[in-house]
Amino acid sequence: MTDSSMADLPRYLVNCLQTGKLALLAILVSGGIVLQILSCALYNNWWPMLSLMMYVLLPMPLLFFAGSEATSIFSESTSGWADATKFLTGASAVGSIAIPVILKHAGVIGWGALAMTLSSFFIFVLAIVCFIQSNSDEYYSSF
Repeated sequence: MTDSSMADLPRYLVNCLQTGKLALLAILVSGGIVLQILSCALYNNWWPMLSLMMYVLLPMPLLFFAGSEATSIFSESTSGWADATKFLTGASAVGSIAIPVILKHAGVIGWGALAMTLSSFFIFVLAIVCFIQSNSDEYYSSF
């Protein structure tokens, strides 16, 4: 919905829509966690949990260097800190994909575990993008 059409809606309906956004984010993150655990438990091989380390490291450069401005990662910058943040976040994202691929190449995990781990990563990325989009919405910060 556009901002002008959101302004025309009653306050209780706007709050209901915002709660739906939070529920969608919770479902996405829960689905990613379930896929990550299933990629290990179904194949009785817990090596895919190694990519969990990269999921923890992924937001750290943004938290430390970008501050509260989450959209600054998408903008042009002349700051060395912003460039370092983008580099470290990109390296963590590549590592999140590379770890399961390397484990598959080494024969440690199977195709099913690889597919579940990668789909878990893409679900987490989708949740992060949805969070950034909903966080930039002015109505979302009214809670």
